Amino acid sequence: MQTSTDLRNLLARIDRKGYPAYKDTRGAYQFPAYVLSIDHVQGDPFAAPSKLSIHVNGKQAGFPRQLYQTPCRRIALQDALTRQLGRRAAQASFQAKGSGHSGLISISRCGQEVLERTACTLDPEHGDLLLRLEVGFPANGRTINARELEKILFDLLPRCVEESLLYRNLDGKRLQEAADLAEDQQDIRRQLPALGLCAFVADGSILPRTSGVSSLPMKQAVPFRSPRELSVTLELPHRGTITGMGIPKGITLIVGGGYHGKSTLLKALELGVYDHIAGDGREYVITDRTAVKIRAEDGRSIRNTDISMFINNLPNGKDTVHFTTEDASGSTSQAAGVVEAMEAGTSLLLMDEDTSATNFMIRDELMQRVIHRDMEPITPFLDRIRELYGIHGISTVIVAGSSGAFFHAADRIIQMDRYVPRDITASAKEEARAFPAGSAVMEPAPAPGLCRCPRPSPQFRGDRIKLKALGRDGISIDRETIDLRYVEQLADGEQSAALGWCMVYAQRRLMDGRRTLRQIVDELDRLMEEQGLPALCGSPSGVPFLARPRRQEIFACFDRCRFLDLL
Repeated sequence: MQTSTDLRNLLARIDRKGYPAYKDTRGAYQFPAYVLSIDHVQGDPFAAPSKLSIHVNGKQAGFPRQLYQTPCRRIALQDALTRQLGRRAAQASFQAKGSGHSGLISISRCGQEVLERTACTLDPEHGDLLLRLEVGFPANGRTINARELEKILFDLLPRCVEESLLYRNLDGKRLQEAADLAEDQQDIRRQLPALGLCAFVADGSILPRTSGVSSLPMKQAVPFRSPRELSVTLELPHRGTITGMGIPKGITLIVGGGYHGKSTLLKALELGVYDHIAGDGREYVITDRTAVKIRAEDGRSIRNTDISMFINNLPNGKDTVHFTTEDASGSTSQAAGVVEAMEAGTSLLLMDEDTSATNFMIRDELMQRVIHRDMEPITPFLDRIRELYGIHGISTVIVAGSSGAFFHAADRIIQMDRYVPRDITASAKEEARAFPAGSAVMEPAPAPGLCRCPRPSPQFRGDRIKLKALGRDGISIDRETIDLRYVEQLADGEQSAALGWCMVYAQRRLMDGRRTLRQIVDELDRLMEEQGLPALCGSPSGVPFLARPRRQEIFACFDRCRFLDLL
C-alpha cells in the first residue's frame, strides 16, 4: 500500500497534464486516520464523477459495540453516519474549482426511510467502517488541476472524515437514540403477529406530508389519535409504554369524505414496511413487512401469470391460466398484481379505490341484473376478498370514498374525519343491512400457479451491460426499460439501481429455465443478507450507490420486465 505522501508526489507530477493522466492515481493510500482508495477515475471532467472509498479501522473509528451489535442497530448507525457525512460533503462540495464536475463531493442522499446502503457499511465483528463517495477530479478544460484535487484529498476530505466518522467527534447520545429507535421499531414488528395485527399507528404520529413532492412532515398537522375500540398498548425496550391504533388481520375498510386523510393514512401504511428516522412523524407507523400496494397499471407487461382466480372465459379465448400481454387493461393488471403479490409471499394487500380498476373491484346489483354473470369474465375482488383471508391468510386494507360495496365484507370500518380516525363498524354494518350485499357466494378458486421459471435473455451474454437507474421510475438496461413508476413502495432511486443489478446477476448466474422465480428471489435475498449489496455487481472499478430493496419489489421488477421469458 502506498502512503499519502506518495499520492501528493504523484499529483505534483501529473499537474497540468492531459486529463487521462489522472488514471495513475488509482490505488490505496494510507492517511493518518484512514485508508483512501481511488477505485475508479472518470474519463473527463464532464463524465460521471470518480469513485472513492474510505476505510477506517474499528479502533480508530471507536464506535461502542452496543451501537451495532444487532442488524437493525447497525443499519441505523450506518444510516446516521451516511447522513452526517452527506451534510459535511455538501458543505465542502465545489470549494475546489474547475470545469464540469470539478470539486464535487457527494454521497448517497437519504430520504426519510432508514435503508441498508452501499454508501456506508460497518463490519459487525471488528467495527471497521467503509464509506463510498464520489469526487469530481478538477480540471481546467481537460487539463489536470492537481492543486485543486490536492485541496480536496488533503484538506476538505480529511475534515469530513474527522467530523463525521470518528466517534469521539460525534454526538454519542444522538447515535444511541437512533439505534434504540431502530430496536423499538423492530420490536413492534415482532409483536404484531402475536397480537393478531397487520399494522400499528402510534398516537401522536404526524402522517400528512408537506406536499406531494416532499416527504417531510407537514407543520401544524393534526396528530394521529387512535379510536378507543382499536387502541393497543405496547411495551418497547427503550421508549417504554406506547399506545396507538392496531389494525387487525382480516379485512379493514377506510372510508370518509374527500380530503379527510384516507389516502394519507394508506400512504403511511404503504411506507410503514420501512423504518423511519426520528422527527419524521411516522417513526412508529409499522406495517407487516410483506405488505404490497396493489393498483391498476394500464399498459403494463404481464408474463405467464395465472389470473384465472379473477378473470376467465375472455371473448377472444385468451388463456388466463398462463396470461401474457404487452398491454394490460386496468382489470387484468390489477388481477396480475394480486397474484404476483401472492407469489412474492405477501400477508397484506393495500388498495385505494382512486387507483383501482372499478370493474375489477366491484359489480353492483343493478349491473349484475342487466349483465348476467355468465356474460362477465371478471370475478370482482369483492367476491374473492374473504377467500383470500380465509384460505390464503392474506389480509386487505382498502380505502373507499364513493362505494359502500365493501361494507358487508369488512371486519372493521374506520372513518377518517378531519384526519382523526373513528371506528364506525357497528353503525356502518347496521346501515348496510338495508342494502343488498352485491356479491355472490363463490366456490373457492383453485390456488393460482406460482411456479414460473424465467429463462435468460441473449442480451446479457456480453461482458459489458449498460445499466442506469431512472430514479424511482424505472431501470434502463442496454436499450430496454423496466417501468417501475407504479411500484409505489419503492422509497429510493438507489433501490431501483439495486433492482437493476439483481436482474443482471440473476440473468447471468441464476436463470437456467429450471429454477423458479421464487427460488431466484430467495437466492438474491440470501446473497444480499450474507454478502451485502456489493455482491450483486462485483465491480472492480467501484461499487455504485445501492440501497437494499424488499423481496416484494424484486418480484415486481421481474414481473414488469418485457424482455424476460417466464415459463
